[in-house]
Amino acid sequence: MTRARRAAACALPAAALLAAVTAGCAPRNTASPATSSAPSSATTPSGYEQMLQKVNAAESAAASAEQDAAQDD
Repeated sequence: MTRARRAAACALPAAALLAAVTAGCAPRNTASPATSSAPSSATTPSGYEQMLQKVNAAESAAASAEQDAAQDD
């Protein structure tokens, strides 16, 4: 695998992760900010679970791409 293809293979999951995090961090109109680090079911924004799944998938894809690139070296 060429260096350019490896870079592209790593860039795609990174771009997906960036898009998921950016979408998840968009401002929302809420009465008060959540005070805990992990949202409770009462304060979890809609779409949170889907965003979390996308982030996990992107991290997994990035790890797989890194492993594939390491095997090619």
